[in-house]
Amino acid sequence: MKYKSNNNIVYSCKYHVVFCPKYRRKVLNNGVDERLKELINNICQELHVDLIEMEVMPDHVHLLLEVAPQFGIHKVVKRIKGISSRILREEFSWLKSRL
Repeated sequence: MKYKSNNNIVYSCKYHVVFCPKYRRKVLNNGVDERLKELINNICQELHVDLIEMEVMPDHVHLLLEVAPQFGIHKVVKRIKGISSRILREEFSWLKSRL
């Protein structure tokens, strides 16, 4: 097992995050899934979060993330969901009426 360290702590905090579109509708297909993967990778790089594994299904997303305890998993999930939702709705206009 590999540990990471900051100035005052040594940690290995891995989180399994699962989230779904509204009403668990199967909208993550037809190119939306590939774009979502790109967006999540970019957001994780910006936030300095290690994305260990990602699986996008038509009605939900699985992420395995390693996050520094000072930053907090809730902030990472909030940013991933918020930014990706806004960009996907701009690029795929049919998502607005579907959800």
